[in-house]
Formats: sequence, structure tokens, C-alpha cells
Amino acid sequence: MKEENQTLSVEGARVHNLKNIDVDIPRDSLTVITGLSGSGKSSLAFDTIFAEGQRRYIETFSAYARNFLGGMERPDVDKITGLSPVISIEQKTTNKNPRSTVGTTTEIYDYLRLLFARAGVAYSYLSGEKMVKYTEEQILDLIRRDYKGKRIYILAPLVRTRKGHYKELFEQVRKKGYLYVRVDGEVKEIVHGMKLDRYKNHDIEVVIDKTVVTDKEEKRLKQSVATAMQQGDGLLMILDAQTENVRHYSKRLMCPVTGLSYKEPAPHNFSFNSPQGACPRCKGLGYVNLIDVDKVIPNRSLSVYEGAIAPLGKYKNGMIFWQIDALLERYDANLKTPVNQLPEDAINEILYGCDERLKIKDSLIHASSDYFVTYEGIVKYIQLMQDRDASATAQKWADQFAKTDVCPECKGARLNKEALHFRIHDKNIYQLATMDISELYAWLQHVEPFLEEKQRLIAAEILKEIRTRLKFLLDVGLDYLSLNRSSVSLSGGESQRIRLATQIGSQLVNVLYILDEPSIGLHQRDNIRLINSLKELRDLGNTVIVVEHDKDMMLAADYVVDMGPKAGRLGGEVVFAGTPVEMLKTSTLTSQYLNGQMRIEVPAKRREGNGKSLWIRGARGNNLKHVDVEFPLGKLICVTGVSGSGKSTLINDTLQPILSQHFYRSLQDPLPYDTVEGLEYIDKVVNVDQSPLGRTPRSNPATYTGVFSDIRNLFVSLPEAKMRGYKPGRFSFNVSGGRCEACGGNGYKTIEMNFLPDVLVPCEVCHGKRYNRETLEVRFKGKSIADVLDMTINRAVEFFENVPQILNKIKVLQEVGLGYIKLGQPSTTLSGGESQRVKLATELSKRDTGKTVYILDEPTTGLHFEDIRVLMNVLNRLVDKGNTVIVIEHNLDVIKMADYIIDMGPEGGRGGGEVLSTGTPEEVALSPKGYTPKFLKEELKVNEELRMKN
Repeated sequence: MKEENQTLSVEGARVHNLKNIDVDIPRDSLTVITGLSGSGKSSLAFDTIFAEGQRRYIETFSAYARNFLGGMERPDVDKITGLSPVISIEQKTTNKNPRSTVGTTTEIYDYLRLLFARAGVAYSYLSGEKMVKYTEEQILDLIRRDYKGKRIYILAPLVRTRKGHYKELFEQVRKKGYLYVRVDGEVKEIVHGMKLDRYKNHDIEVVIDKTVVTDKEEKRLKQSVATAMQQGDGLLMILDAQTENVRHYSKRLMCPVTGLSYKEPAPHNFSFNSPQGACPRCKGLGYVNLIDVDKVIPNRSLSVYEGAIAPLGKYKNGMIFWQIDALLERYDANLKTPVNQLPEDAINEILYGCDERLKIKDSLIHASSDYFVTYEGIVKYIQLMQDRDASATAQKWADQFAKTDVCPECKGARLNKEALHFRIHDKNIYQLATMDISELYAWLQHVEPFLEEKQRLIAAEILKEIRTRLKFLLDVGLDYLSLNRSSVSLSGGESQRIRLATQIGSQLVNVLYILDEPSIGLHQRDNIRLINSLKELRDLGNTVIVVEHDKDMMLAADYVVDMGPKAGRLGGEVVFAGTPVEMLKTSTLTSQYLNGQMRIEVPAKRREGNGKSLWIRGARGNNLKHVDVEFPLGKLICVTGVSGSGKSTLINDTLQPILSQHFYRSLQDPLPYDTVEGLEYIDKVVNVDQSPLGRTPRSNPATYTGVFSDIRNLFVSLPEAKMRGYKPGRFSFNVSGGRCEACGGNGYKTIEMNFLPDVLVPCEVCHGKRYNRETLEVRFKGKSIADVLDMTINRAVEFFENVPQILNKIKVLQEVGLGYIKLGQPSTTLSGGESQRVKLATELSKRDTGKTVYILDEPTTGLHFEDIRVLMNVLNRLVDKGNTVIVIEHNLDVIKMADYIIDMGPEGGRGGGEVLSTGTPEEVALSPKGYTPKFLKEELKVNEELRMKN
């Protein structure tokens, strides 16, 4: 029994491509599962171990509760023993909600809100004075001290700068027995039917008492102050009868100069996701959608008649043109006057509408008399089209004239004025949330001496919590992020490490953690920190399983499981399980790369390029510091640097949008830069990322690469199909006609079992073939269309060897190392690395011009050393044809093969954003700046030694 508790053992796992395998993983250890892309690592870690842990957890609920949760399918495995509660930290679960930030995900922002609500000091946004609040006793003492022997009016404020006639309010006050009110600074007697100008702003206070402050009148004063507090909702004013000066007193936070009062602060007043704290203009998003006037009137030398107003186009007989004509008449102009000769007021009225009604001549509308209309402006019309109720086409049309801008009211701070005027020491909550985490940690370490005694007592516990949580974020190498950083903009690796920090913070024990490549997007420098964090999790008494390809991680692990021998159908077996030291002595594909028997060769000479360059000058988005960057064309360019040094900002947010706008009129605006030169040397840009090919099981490599259309056309041209008059649609499983109607072309049926898991059964009509009998009777070389979809790429290459049109496209898939996947494999079952290679293959099979720029962001994610070698061969082929490939990468195997390196740094966040060195790997390795040269030099040296040895 004891033995069973020491290991997590899986017996007879057959999920996806696993071949009935048995694995024992030691508990309370750090285990790495590695192997080629598609060899079954994720199938073992996530689809077997995690899925079973999840299912057992849900099984503990009552049948009634499971009904709402949806069932969990039991993975195809005989037995799993020694399983602890499982927490998986995957890369794919990034939050797409614009309101989610690093602070809200880690819950640090919640603690900050609590800190400000309980220990923040309020300042008035009108006068900048510190806000005060008094008890009734203190107010009485102040009145006695300041007004002794003076004649005073005690007032209770009822209305603060609001419009209205207030007839009912005066009536109510009169019924309560009060005789006088002070309206806009003037004391008046209340008369029956009294009312004010309803279109002006008014201040109204009720006179509670007129008295002289003496010791004799002590009791009366006390009563009057209490009544005034009650009537004025915690506020009261004292008017000196002689000088007519007014002072404000309040039980709530109040500005002593202007009488402005704040509500009692609560944590939700500092949240940009709650109506009490959010900026009223942008509703807590920090940005607003505005209509861009330059897009509405792009060319001001044209007249309205010639189509200067882009949304309207050229003149047509229509009401809106008649309205604009009538409007321009008042400025002695007409529709044929060029826009740049119109007065600014006229242009504003065309855009934003005018107050007066416009006269449309009777001759235009063929009526008996002139027609008067109101005109609301072009901008209002475009905004109407942006509304949720408008059709998708209308919204798309309106979006081309819009631009997203920082909210003019809160300047991007997302909170309302009140929330931003609470400070601790010298900072408000927004200033703290925009600091880098390392800066914030330092500030919190030294803030206590600046706090008052009472604040210190309240804040001690909260500060301790915040510091511990920030420390965990620093430990996983995220010191360059800020709490305000939106979750949408994080890379997969970053969001995974944030969740890792949150988990370490929760201090659980006896849990099984499964992580999916946490080292993505990490520079070698930060890798050591990450490994230590994982060891810390393990030392707390947890079992940690990591699916990983990183050399350092494998060597630091307690136990390694190597899957293989190849990928897809040729994988799914355990080729090695043991300690890293034992692994180095074996000859599996992974260990050959680890012990140097195999390696990715450094090219003998670097490419010269075509002598032309693309320049971006003055790039200053996010943390970039006005950098000028040269991209020499016709080379393999690698952009390196520590996490947060500005690589993605430069490439994905500046360069790629510039090129996309230039070639494809895309709507995404690049981050600010000065100029771009050299666009004439390229003719298209292709961004190859790792997002899934399609969200539905109906999308597959054959449909994505477009080869499926060619295959269908081939079947249509067969004699049998011609006799039957079949069209290409007959061979599609997405439209009715040729598909099996019983399962709608899915090949399987979902049977709902209420509170048991849904069961997928092959369709009883087509037996999983997706097509009806007649369609399957058309055969090419004895194979039907369903058989073709079921072939692996390797098999299909042999099968279609005499059909060049199809062969060209699938041969490329084989060359990028995807020979093991099936043509009709649902793209939802492909890994990130596989999806990326399908996209690369699709690009490779197109005719290229030799002038294309390819952009890849960390293409080695999820790739084994052998896969990287295959990928680099593909990229080198692209460059050899004259194209330019730009890769953002941390992997030294890729960096050492580049022709040109751009190293960013030196640190992440504010400490980054500069270009440290550029040139060939050999040149960059000699640079004294930054962290990359040190690791690169080491890598080139090791390669040189191995080459000499072999």
C-alpha cells in the first residue's frame, strides 16, 4: 500500500494516439514530460491525468448539481491510482475581457482598493485641500470658538447646483414649519407657490435657525445643529449675519473651503468595474470610441458635391445633401465650394449638427410650401450606425471612420475624480497600478514611515498581503509588468506565470499541478527563477508535472518521461522514464540532443541579403524609447531580448500594423512612430501565429490549406461523377447534397445522457464516413472521398503523386514535418505548434514573389529540438527565395541560425525599450550590453567544440 501512495500510476492509457501505455510518476517531485510535437505529451498530461482528476472531482457532486455542470467524459484509460486533486495551468486560457488586468487576475488590486478605502487620505478635487470630517461635538466646539457673541444663520443645504423650478420642494419645507430659505446666496421668505427659473443652476439651503452664539443659548444651538445635520444629510452651513461669509461643516468627508463632500469610501469606489468607481465617460475602460474627422473628410481640397465627405460619397438627390446645402447658404457658400475654403464653424455644423431648423426649398421636395427640418450632423449618424441594434454591415461601415482614443475625462486612469483624489503618502491608486511591479514592491517596502499612526495600524496587515503576492510575481520573472496591464495583451507564457504566482501564493499542499510549457516567452536569464518557483511548489509537498521542451528544465527535473518515438500514429509510447542523469546515457531522440550526439547546425556562412532595408524611425509605443530600427531585407532576422523589453511592441504592434495598413487597408492602427522607409521593396506581409486554425471540428488541414477544393474538383472530373452530374458541392460535408444527413456531415452523433457525460457514437447510417452512400460510390484509384480524408499526409503524398496540383500543397505539409497528421483531422485536435506549421505550409505552397515579409512570434512554442530543426529548414527555404523572415524568439537554437539579430533591452518594462546591439550572431555575442550576448557566446562556443569533436 505504501508503494502506491508514493507514485501516481497510469495503466492502459489510450487517449488520442496513446498506445495502451503504463506510466509511473513519483509523487512530490518535479516531473517533465517531453517528446516530439504530436507524440502524445498533452494527451497523457492533460487529456488523461488532468481529465480524470477533474472528472473525479465533479463525481463528488450530487446528480442534481452535475446536471448543471455538464458531464465530464471518462478518459480512455484502465486505471489511475495515487491521484491528488489536480490544478492545470494551461496557456490557452487567456482572458479576452478588456476589463481584466494583471491586478484583478492576481487579486492584488482588490487589496489595494481595500487599502485606499480604509487608510487613504482624501483631497478635494476643486481646491486641492485635505478633506476634513467632524463629529457633532467637534462641530459645536468649532462654532462656539469661531462665532462667540456673533449673530449667525444655521443652514442645511438641500440642492447643490442643479436645474429645476423646485416648487414642490419649497412647499414641503413650508409644511415642515420653516419660514426662510437661502436661494443662490440670498435669504428669502417662503411664500405659497414660490418657484425658480427651471433652466438655471440653483443652490438652495433651508434656514434652520437664527441665533446669537452665547452660553445661555447652549441647548438651542445643540438642537439646531442636530436638526440641520438631519435635514442636510450630514452637512450644515453657518452664515455670519454681519460679514455674510459662509463656512461648511460635515459629518462626512468635506472640503473646508468649497463645501464639496465625498461619500464614505468603500472598496468598490476604487474599482473601475463598478459604477461607483468607474469614470462616467468611458465606463471604466480608459478609452473611448471617437469619430475621426480626418477619416470623415480625408481630402479637404474637394467640395461636398465632389464627395469630400467620405461617408456620403458624391452628390445624389437626397435629403442629407439638401440639408447641407441649406446650412451652407447661411455661410454664403454652396455644395460646390471646396471644404478648405469653408469657415471652421460651417465644417463643425456639417459634422456635429446645428441648433436652428433648416429651410428646404419647396422646389426641391416638390411641395406647396417650404419645409423646415432639424439637422443632427454626420457624426451623430455614424454613431447611430455603431449602435448595438444596427446590422453587422452597418457597424463595419461605421467602424472605418472611428478611432479609439484615450478617454479625455480620466486620461486613461479608468476611475472617477473622487477615487483619484484619495492618496497614500504621495500616490493615488492609479499611479500605483501603473508602476512596474518591481518599482511598486520597492515603494511599498518604504512607505510605512510616511503614514500616520492610525493609518499604519489599519494598513499593516493589508500591506503585508500585497507585498507577499508581489514577491511571487517577481519570483516568476514578471517584474516588468504593471497591475494596470490588460490581460488581453499578455503572451501565453506570461498569463500562465501569473496564474502560477497566484497558485504559489495560495500555499496549498498535496495538490497535483500540471503546467503546459511555462517557459514560453522567457529569456534564459529568467528561466532559473521559474525553475526555482516550481521547486518551491514541489517543496511545499505538491507533485508538479510540466510538459516542456526546455533543456534547463529537463536537467533540473527529478524525473523525466520521454514520449515517442515519432509523432502522431508513430508516437504515443513511453520511450524513456527515469532521472535526467539516466536519460543522458540513452539514445532516444531527446537525449541525443541533450548529450550532443545530434545538434542543430550553425550555418557555415550568413546570408548577405539583397542590400535593401526597411527602416522604422522614432518608434515610441509602450516602453520603446524613440528607437530607429533597420530590417535588412532578404535575411532571417531574429529579434531577441528579455521578457518585456519591447520586442512584441516593435514587431506586432508597430511594424506589422504599418505593413498591414499599407498593403491590406487594415483597421488596426500602429503604435506611434515617426516615419517608415523602404515599403517599396516589399509587396506583402504574412503573420503566422499559433492561434487555432478553426474553432469547429469541421475545419481541418485539408480545408485550411485549400487542397480540399482541388481534391473535390478531381472527384468531380471522374467519369462516374460526370455520369451522375455531380458538382463540387456534392463532395462537401458542410452542405446538404452529398453529406450524410443523419449526422449532418459530422460523422458522429452526440447522445445526451442528462446527468451522465454526453456520449459520441459513430453515425449508424454512414459509420463515421460523413458522406452518403451515393457519394462514396465515386472512387479514385479505388478510394472514396472519405478514405482520402482519413489518409495521413505521408500516405496521401504517395497516393496523389501523379496529380501535381494536389501534390504541391500536401508535399509542403510533409516537408514541415506534419506527415503523421490526417488530411481530415479536426483542427481542434492540433497542438499550437502543429497549427502554426499548417499555416506556414499554406504560405509556402502559394506562389511567392520573393518580396514577402513573414512575421513569426515565438514559433518554437511546443516544438521539440527535432521539430525546431525541421521548422528552421522551412524558414530557410523562404529566405533563400529572397523573402524576409522576422522572428521574435528566445530559443538559442533559432537565434544562432539568424543572419541578423536585433537585441532589445537591457531590462523589461521601463528599463527596456532600447536597441542594444544588431548584426550577425557572432557580432552580437561580442557586445557588452544586455543578457543575450552572454548566453549566445556560450551556445556558439559549445557548437564549435562539438563540431571539432565530431
